[in-house]
Amino acid sequence: MLKIIIFLIIIVFLFLVYMRLFERRSIFYPGRRIEFTPASNGLDYEEVFFTTEDGLKLNGWFIPAKNSYPVVLYFHGNAGNISHRIEIARFFHEKNLSFFIIDYRGFGKSQGRPSEQGTYLDALAAYEYLVQVRGVPAEKIVLYGKSLGAAVAIDLAARVKAGALISESAFTSSADVAKDIYKFIPIWFFVTQKYDSLKKVGKIDMPKLFIHSKNDEIIPFRHGERLFEAAREPKEFYVMQGGHNDAFYIASDECMQRIENFLRERIK
Repeated sequence: MLKIIIFLIIIVFLFLVYMRLFERRSIFYPGRRIEFTPASNGLDYEEVFFTTEDGLKLNGWFIPAKNSYPVVLYFHGNAGNISHRIEIARFFHEKNLSFFIIDYRGFGKSQGRPSEQGTYLDALAAYEYLVQVRGVPAEKIVLYGKSLGAAVAIDLAARVKAGALISESAFTSSADVAKDIYKFIPIWFFVTQKYDSLKKVGKIDMPKLFIHSKNDEIIPFRHGERLFEAAREPKEFYVMQGGHNDAFYIASDECMQRIENFLRERIK
């Protein structure tokens, strides 16, 4: 009997270790190689290194606009690195908005290994860099997150002062995404990287713009709807068409006009 109990304990332990590794590899797909820079797209930029509360050095790009304010602090999705978001940077630059994009720990040139709590520390360090080093007033900072980055931006918005939050293709929580994918297997029971945006979004007072595609094949549209419903006023919802990764590009002119209108009205 003792041997059976020990065997079962070992099996459970190995299963939990496997689930932890499976979970991280399912959430984070970091790319280390920087393939492009803003200069590749004709943009002037400053390469920035800054340090997190737990001592990691992170990398980012600050792309200035002629008009200093507002400044968009951009948090990208769960794959690649900042070099795969040059086109997004160009869109904001064309609207005369300064743009600061960072790589989370373990992505691009940033040190460390990605984790939920780590990405929250990374976001806070980027925000503090803008406020303390560059002297950007908190009320002139726009927190913008796409997909996983939206969960990071929502967490940060619940903790700091900023001018506005823009959440694109956000999910309610990692457990809810797991339920969508593994409908008949209780994978969500083992989720440790929670990214529970639904729990946090109601705490945010700043103006909020939620953007989601009706046809999003990765993060279903209802995630965006539920987040919008749970959020306080002032808030707006913009519905796109297209897939998770291409909807913004399909209607980039219209989307950027909506963002510009939102910021013009909300950022004074």
